[in-house]
Amino acid sequence: MKTQLEAAREGIITAQISAVAQNEGLAPELVRTRVAAGEIVILSHPQRPQQEAVGIGTGLRTKVNASIGTSSDICDLALEVRKAGIAEEEGADTLMELSAAGDLDAIRRNVLAATRLPVGTVPLYQAFREAALEHRNPGKLDPERLFEIIERQLADGISFMAIHCGINRWTIERLRKQGYRYGGLVSKGGTFMAAWMDSTGKENPLYEQFDRVCCLMKKYDAVLSLGNGIRAGAIHDSHDRAQVAEMVINCELAELGRNMGCQMMVEGPGHVPLDEIAANILLEKRMSGNAPYYVLGPLPLDTGAGYDHISAAIGAAQSARHGADLICYITPAEHLALPDEEDVRQGIRAARLAVRAGDIAKYPDRRDNEKAAAKARRDMRWTDLDKHLLFPKIAQNLRRSRMPECSETCTMCGDFCAMKQGAAVFGQDISGDKACGE
Repeated sequence: MKTQLEAAREGIITAQISAVAQNEGLAPELVRTRVAAGEIVILSHPQRPQQEAVGIGTGLRTKVNASIGTSSDICDLALEVRKAGIAEEEGADTLMELSAAGDLDAIRRNVLAATRLPVGTVPLYQAFREAALEHRNPGKLDPERLFEIIERQLADGISFMAIHCGINRWTIERLRKQGYRYGGLVSKGGTFMAAWMDSTGKENPLYEQFDRVCCLMKKYDAVLSLGNGIRAGAIHDSHDRAQVAEMVINCELAELGRNMGCQMMVEGPGHVPLDEIAANILLEKRMSGNAPYYVLGPLPLDTGAGYDHISAAIGAAQSARHGADLICYITPAEHLALPDEEDVRQGIRAARLAVRAGDIAKYPDRRDNEKAAAKARRDMRWTDLDKHLLFPKIAQNLRRSRMPECSETCTMCGDFCAMKQGAAVFGQDISGDKACGE
């Protein structure tokens, strides 16, 4: 079976490429050329016919990922299945199943059965979890078990994996020589792999046997997302030597993986001040040959706990604006607790707002929907306005809960309505593209 990348390089427009082109309003040949160049990846799975093909990369709408999963404190399979349903209902484009407790195989398979979204995982979680249960020591992980788990998850229907290939002994040495960090390490997979390397004295097998990782991913045409296990967890650690060292390695591996016919993404940092976001994306795009960039957040401040979904939306809008391709949502529970169902909803909504703001800046020719919404609001055509909103049901419920005396206006201004007064004064002057209608 050819991967989407291999087929595109042979000039083949696959069914998945056609579907992505149609969804994005682009020419199939344009999408094919960008897949062939490694600038677009397509998430699909040959054994999940119900799954929608999702394209990520240059020229496409910025996508939103929602993450769910159990912890040792809260482990409820039914809850995770409900969260998966909410993620799809709220308009997430992809889903990551990141459980670290319970029957991990059963949780993953139930989540896969509950959604049409492409599902991703971090296989290190299950590998270290199984080693801890069997040996009471994650450091006893056998690399062969890790590779077996990667294939087990792929065979179940996983479409993309965050795999920590770029964290190696050299990057860890940078961390030591810079005096560690203000915010420590925040990647579970990255931290446990660093501890494994420290206790065994061995190199990261995911880096050492990178070609083996790519072969497994190619077998299922899955996308290899190069995880950032040394990402900054505080803005004062942003772009320190350790983070940049891993980024350089990941971008190099992205090129090597593409040369092997494997679809590749690079993952970006979690905490980045606003003034560094554009430079971060520029670096990734330059060093990776424009590989799709999957950004976690980012959070541009460290003091927004409880409202980190809003903090992250500020960073995500900037990231989408400057070229990020996939944004991992942040929920209000970030840094505080395992997200519940309402946290998932709020996280996705904030991220969707952010990427829309970023996309209409990144693609100025794609603002027609915003123009139509503005005209409907000006003309107080409430039913027409709903068709253009990201969250029409929420808007409708808010308006109905506080209906004005005059059905044309709203209770913000009542009979002091600026729109109504403006129409009375300037209605006869409206012309051209500003006229009423779509």
